[in-house]
Amino acid sequence: MAVLAEWRITPTDEDDVPATQARAEELRLLEALLFASADPLGEAVLSERLPDGVDVRAALEQLRAEYAPRGVNLVRVAGKWAFRTATDLNWLLSKETVAPRKLSRAGIETLAIIAYHQPVTRAEIEDIRGVTMSKGTLDVLLETGWIRMRGRRKAPGRPITYGTTETFLAHFSLDTLGDMPGIEELKGAGLLDGRIPTGFAVPIPSDDAVLRDDEEPLDAGDLDFGLAPPVSRLKSEE
Repeated sequence: MAVLAEWRITPTDEDDVPATQARAEELRLLEALLFASADPLGEAVLSERLPDGVDVRAALEQLRAEYAPRGVNLVRVAGKWAFRTATDLNWLLSKETVAPRKLSRAGIETLAIIAYHQPVTRAEIEDIRGVTMSKGTLDVLLETGWIRMRGRRKAPGRPITYGTTETFLAHFSLDTLGDMPGIEELKGAGLLDGRIPTGFAVPIPSDDAVLRDDEEPLDAGDLDFGLAPPVSRLKSEE
């Protein structure tokens, strides 16, 4: 019985392993090395990790052929090898993120003035704030979608007038502009000094889309870096 048991031992010598099994092991080793590496690997590096006598290039080509119809492909990058998502599936992994941007104090003040005093021009905003405003402040607010260009003031230079949008209401959870805090609410929140001038009043805001008597429609060329309403919408509002 002892002799019989010896004959049943599976050979472990590499020369006795079937060629197909050895080949599969080479591919498994390559897969492990390539998946584990954060960077593409060159053939010389891969060859150092594989058993002697392995044709690295042939093994890589075989591996590339096996992965060709899969969601992950083996590709050459700058002369090295790496696994990459199949090019026709890149859209599955694309991700759109919104990068939060903190409004500057000037941006907050400008937004508040537009909300309460609309329609208002840039010069009028500066007059209320008492300081000159950089153009970038309005650009940021336009990009957020919280304000829009309404029309042009019927005055010398025909300055553009600004107002808020539905996006502004949605962001601040307002049903209408009338839901914005009045003077008493601002006092209670500590946002107004108790020593405010006599007769001071917070204007009653209105975002009526209809142009006022002192406004006229925007020109078709009022693109302002592509932030103005499309021409089709301008025509529909005339």
